[in-house]
Amino acid sequence: MKFLSFKGGIHPPESKEATASLAIEQAKNPQMVIIPLHQHIGAPCQPTVKVKDLVKVGQVIGEAQGFVCAPVHASVSGEVKEVGVRPIGGGRDAVCVVIESDGQFEIDPEIQPPGDYKKMEAKVLVQFIQKSGIVGMGGAAFPTHVKLSPPPDKPIDTVIINGAECEPYLTADHRLMLEAPDELVEGLQIIMHGVNAQKGYIAIENNKPDAIAVMVEAVKEADNIQVVALQTKYPQGAEKQLIDACAGREVPSGGLPMDVGVVVNNVGTTVQIARSFKTGMPLIDRITTVTGSCIKEPQNLLVKIGTPVADLVEQCGGYQETPGKLILGGPMMGLSQDTDELSVTKGTSGVLVFNETEAVIPDPVNCIRCGKCIDVCPIYLMPLMISENALRDRMEEAEKYNAMDCIECGSCSYICPSKRPLVQSIRVAKSSILAKRRKQQK
Repeated sequence: MKFLSFKGGIHPPESKEATASLAIEQAKNPQMVIIPLHQHIGAPCQPTVKVKDLVKVGQVIGEAQGFVCAPVHASVSGEVKEVGVRPIGGGRDAVCVVIESDGQFEIDPEIQPPGDYKKMEAKVLVQFIQKSGIVGMGGAAFPTHVKLSPPPDKPIDTVIINGAECEPYLTADHRLMLEAPDELVEGLQIIMHGVNAQKGYIAIENNKPDAIAVMVEAVKEADNIQVVALQTKYPQGAEKQLIDACAGREVPSGGLPMDVGVVVNNVGTTVQIARSFKTGMPLIDRITTVTGSCIKEPQNLLVKIGTPVADLVEQCGGYQETPGKLILGGPMMGLSQDTDELSVTKGTSGVLVFNETEAVIPDPVNCIRCGKCIDVCPIYLMPLMISENALRDRMEEAEKYNAMDCIECGSCSYICPSKRPLVQSIRVAKSSILAKRRKQQK
């Protein structure tokens, strides 16, 4: 089998051995869940419950406000104890619904399977996905129904399922492919039906030969679905890199996958679609890898949305060393947090805890113009020039160097011998450019 890839990228230590062979375990049911109403890209939800309300599993507790938004549902049954603003990580606050579980997990009677997807119109199918609150579960948390609603002038002919899981430490998608291959194929077929695509790919890095073998067997009866083996390299799972490797198409600068007739979805998202169509249950739980040098017993856990991170750490045996850094997500694109009192959201693919030695960040020194950041950039950018202009508050110049095309993979910062804050300063530039654009639109 030929291993496909892309130009650039890096090879950080995979560090997956602690959990790659561990089956998914059901996390202990939380006594209390803290569910943010803004855990997706787009507008925050409006609460539909108040303090002292009794809620059931799958009940809507946050109503979508606008198209780029996804409703939020109760992951436990019980009593609403609080509806108010709380920290949600990354320096952000959001309205959260706090529910005390009654331990009964009574399901909302309105939860019903939608019927055979093959007999559904595409519009109705996508509306059910929207109603189910499904978002990208690889970390970005982009509302899935938006991806599946391209304008008429941008027909989709190809769907790619991202099974690369190229972030170090994370193994949730790997385990899903091994343990739920038929659901993954069904989810892909549902997506293909929803966008009228003729071809489907399941893309997996070659450091997961067991997953490749399992998925090849799972698709043997599907003539229009192909398993694609990818070279193990970061960020192999980025949308543009997957499209290049699998379909040989280049997404234009400033463009989206739909501009080249492609939709890309994560493994976890795709399996959730299949499960929601089978049971009617919206997105109320997810697989999260809990690992790192400080975690005594690393695990892959099926977690209720809103479960406190501290509960997961406790279930994994607690901290075996003094924590130095906590990251929600992967080490390359995840966000460092200052407390474990935050809760799991739809995008929490990992809980990584490292010791104090590993948490030390080297002090940056002057750029030596080695060009390594340019060599590894998968988007063909010049990170050193974007960063330098951002640090000097020359945002117009940063924009001329196509700062907005940066996918924030962190490859440049990883490879930089001077330990410059490249991706961090590029993020600042992107935020400044977006703010300026919004101001001009108003």
